[in-house]
Amino acid sequence: MAAKKKIDLLEIVQKIINLDSKMRFGAIIDPKGNIREAIMKTGKTSMKSQKEEEHFCKQVAQRRAMRKEFDKSLGKVRYVHVEREKVSQMVIYTRRNIIYFTMEPEMPINTKIRLITRIKKITSEL
Repeated sequence: MAAKKKIDLLEIVQKIINLDSKMRFGAIIDPKGNIREAIMKTGKTSMKSQKEEEHFCKQVAQRRAMRKEFDKSLGKVRYVHVEREKVSQMVIYTRRNIIYFTMEPEMPINTKIRLITRIKKITSEL
């Protein structure tokens, strides 16, 4: 029997934030909202405190659970995009984790969609 390949979460988050110069932050969150791995891109400053970031991630997980209620009638969520004045926030659900990342808000939507597609490929084993 082959040994199960260990997935390097830090490496995955690094790949995500290095996809584009306008990426700010990337995190992998478990279903309970605990941050498994997170990186703020070098040269960027966090807009939230550590406590606020942890609280936000808990809420992201709660919203995933609430959205599942509509999976049967509407289909599974592919991604969530929130456009704020200071930052764009994206959430992608994998089988066992949540991928959360932020980027500068002025990025064109077609670039954001391309990033989502690439991030889904990078995180497909999560």
